[in-house]
Amino acid sequence: MGRLFLMHLDGNAYSCKFCRTHLGLAADIISKSFHSKHGKAYLFNRVVNVTSGVKEDRLMMTGMHTVSDIFCVGCGSIVGWKYEAAHEKNQRYKEGKFILERFKVSGPDGSHYWGITHDHHVGGSDADDQ
Repeated sequence: MGRLFLMHLDGNAYSCKFCRTHLGLAADIISKSFHSKHGKAYLFNRVVNVTSGVKEDRLMMTGMHTVSDIFCVGCGSIVGWKYEAAHEKNQRYKEGKFILERFKVSGPDGSHYWGITHDHHVGGSDADDQ
């Protein structure tokens, strides 16, 4: 394997909960009203230091989407997903955007989100009121 180059973000950065690798800036958050099976999730316009997995279709609360899981390049943990395509016209604003699950990242102040303790959203993950 080659040398790993990580981007360091200046400002209020969200980072991987496990290895502290920077992932996204608070200024790049589009919405905080998304949910995942672990609780809250944020929609980001841009993230760094991630790799994308295989594209797959997932049925979410707002319809069918083609997504790929995103992995932290520092430790390999799944930290969220990327919207590759939306199958419904009114959901296309998500295409090319990223979800970071709050349960899997640390906030800009180093805080952790503990998520939910039951499987309330197991069937799919998406926005509350989009």
